[in-house]
Amino acid sequence: MAELDAAIPGATHTDIGGLSVDEASAGDARIKRIVYPPGWKWSTDMAPVTGTTSCQHVHVGFIAQGAMDISYDDGRTIQLRAPGFAVLEPGHDGWVVGDESVVFIQVDVGTETQARFGL
Repeated sequence: MAELDAAIPGATHTDIGGLSVDEASAGDARIKRIVYPPGWKWSTDMAPVTGTTSCQHVHVGFIAQGAMDISYDDGRTIQLRAPGFAVLEPGHDGWVVGDESVVFIQVDVGTETQARFGL
């Protein structure tokens, strides 16, 4: 069995903000496999890339491996643990918990994700 973070043949690969992202088109959407390494934190690693104080993107998907904690701008907090589904609204920070990489499978429609999923 292949490792969850192994290269995906035919996928487009990008490294950004300390993340490893492999994606493929699915009609108007994209399916992404995102690997968050141990120690990764949005406000430390991705905020300098986006220029925002919190993540403003919607995330819809499945956590296949690892654990993350999420805090929202309004003070709410949630824990994400594999295996599990995740729906994250805009306005959050997140970080990997523990020594294991997080592997997240995400369905994304770019800037239209929030509206297309009715969030």
